[in-house]
Amino acid sequence: MMLAGFFFLLVLTAVDGQPSAAMCSYQDVLNYLNLTSSNELFSMTRPVKDYRQPTKVTLEVLLYAILDVKEIDQTFVPYVWIFMIWHNQYIKWDPNKFCGITSVSLPTEILWKPDLTIEEMTEKDKAPPSPLLIIHSNGRVVVQNDQVLVSSCRMHVYKFPFDTQSCTLSFRSVVHSVDELQLDHKYSSSEATNWSREAMRTQYEWLFIDMTVTNKTVNTFGMQQDMIIYTINMKRRSVLYIVNFLLPVLFFLCLDLASFLISDSGGEKLSFKVTVLLAVTVMQLILNEILPSSSDKIPLIVVFCIGIFALMMLSLLETILVMYLMEKDSASPDSEADEDQNLSEDCNKHGKAKSQSSEGEKKKWSQCACICDVPAEETPNILLKKSFN
Repeated sequence: MMLAGFFFLLVLTAVDGQPSAAMCSYQDVLNYLNLTSSNELFSMTRPVKDYRQPTKVTLEVLLYAILDVKEIDQTFVPYVWIFMIWHNQYIKWDPNKFCGITSVSLPTEILWKPDLTIEEMTEKDKAPPSPLLIIHSNGRVVVQNDQVLVSSCRMHVYKFPFDTQSCTLSFRSVVHSVDELQLDHKYSSSEATNWSREAMRTQYEWLFIDMTVTNKTVNTFGMQQDMIIYTINMKRRSVLYIVNFLLPVLFFLCLDLASFLISDSGGEKLSFKVTVLLAVTVMQLILNEILPSSSDKIPLIVVFCIGIFALMMLSLLETILVMYLMEKDSASPDSEADEDQNLSEDCNKHGKAKSQSSEGEKKKWSQCACICDVPAEETPNILLKKSFN
């Protein structure tokens, strides 16, 4: 008998020397809960035994990346992680009876889920939702989902490119009132900000500042609903805009100012100013493609470009006016009289050297003297003809 009892003890001992435990599986838990895809008790209605008792949903949002901010479309594209936690009163088991199993993962379509929507969303998330959710022994249900959201965001570009933007993500139920579904958040704004900074992978041209969380009750079509608003504050990286836009415009202004050193006698100065003015016009067209047309105020950078364009246009008009006056002055009768006077002075100056020159030079200066002695009413062409005759 003692030998038989010792043999029976060896059979109950595992390979590692520990007594073998009872075999358990997740299916045992599901069979105990009668949780199947055909059981409408878990998927059709809110998981409460008394309809007057609201379902409390804890919502947490973690910002993983800022993918894009489109100013012209006024849209914000973040990559976020969304956690939802609520209690299902029809789910509960004792882990000690099932080998210590405290949680089970299930397909999401088996259980009821809160019908939360984001008010600012303009496009449906193209990524497939998470196929599984987790249920715990105390009835807690956890859903974790990552989404690429395309949401509307009111852009304030008055200080572009030194602006800061605040975009919101407002979560609320589609059909349930505050008496049926209540939203809450566990972590404060500072904790959500720290978690987002630790998880942040990319920000592109934007720097993440912080994220604030607020909870309020709103009136939607005559129905009171809970709403959680996540406000994401971010700042634009302005270095590239300074190098690629602001500095070139200033350089064009310096070139326009340097063009005053070019002589007004030729047409090079006018063509140079027109070329520089066209270059600034191209920069303004590029700026027009960046900024939204629905801005309430005129951005400072637009005022800056318009001011430089106006200065360069005034400079161009000044050059045109000066060239016109010079051309008009050269064609006036007073200028012809000045030319005749200069010619007479040259004749008198060179007439003194007539006695010291050769015979050929005497003939030359005698002709000059003849030109100088004629009346002032005769034109230079008539004087030349008389001198050579």
